Amino acid sequence: MTALYEAVGVSKSYGSVAALSNVDFHVDAGEVVGLVGDNGAGKSTLVKILSGAHKPDGGGRLVLDGEDRSWDSPHDALESGIETLYQDSGLAPHLTVSANVFLGREEFKPGLLGKLGFLAEKSMAAKSAAELDRVGIAVPSAGRAVSQLSGGQRQAVAIGRAVAWARKVIILDEPTNHLGARQSQEVLGVIRQAKRKGLGVILVSHTLPHIFEVTDRCVVLRLGEKVADAPTSEFTPDLLVKTLTGITTMPGGGG
Repeated sequence: MTALYEAVGVSKSYGSVAALSNVDFHVDAGEVVGLVGDNGAGKSTLVKILSGAHKPDGGGRLVLDGEDRSWDSPHDALESGIETLYQDSGLAPHLTVSANVFLGREEFKPGLLGKLGFLAEKSMAAKSAAELDRVGIAVPSAGRAVSQLSGGQRQAVAIGRAVAWARKVIILDEPTNHLGARQSQEVLGVIRQAKRKGLGVILVSHTLPHIFEVTDRCVVLRLGEKVADAPTSEFTPDLLVKTLTGITTMPGGGG
């Protein structure tokens, strides 16, 4: 079976420091993969390669739907259906929820008004409300400024935007960081909805209970190398901690 999106033998060095060494990684459609590891393990570097922010060194390859791809920028990956949400959600607080959902993808009024730059605000508000509702996000009003939302609601809106626009893969970097229990559950619910939508979801998180709650498979990086790749059900919390700290090993490691 062909993976939806995969990195094959990717390496990345910064000067004399090897951030990644011959790492294989893949995610399937309708699968949530947890990407875990201590600080400096190489998670951020792998995410930047997958999202088009960095190019892999040497012979590393990216394959989407069975075809080799090369991203010159994150915009290239975005255009191919890969959405990435970093810890900084990238929302514009002074804009409304609907304006944020359509940020960079604005719709204009038909005819002359559109040519003059007038936005189709009512249409975007209705579509935003429908999309956020579809992925299970409860926002008081699509016309409310993001600055008036709670931290959890802001993060949920950012993920909802990514889920709404993603056609293939969504990459989430610490999406529940600094959120309370109730807010985190709302975000995890959106991740489940993305899975039901058939997206491939890559979840980077230090919060191991969330990894166990929503992921199907877990990939562990340590010092730039993949040291484990196995169904989440094969891990216990203790075994996962021991694997990412190097105390023990799990199947599926290596390039």
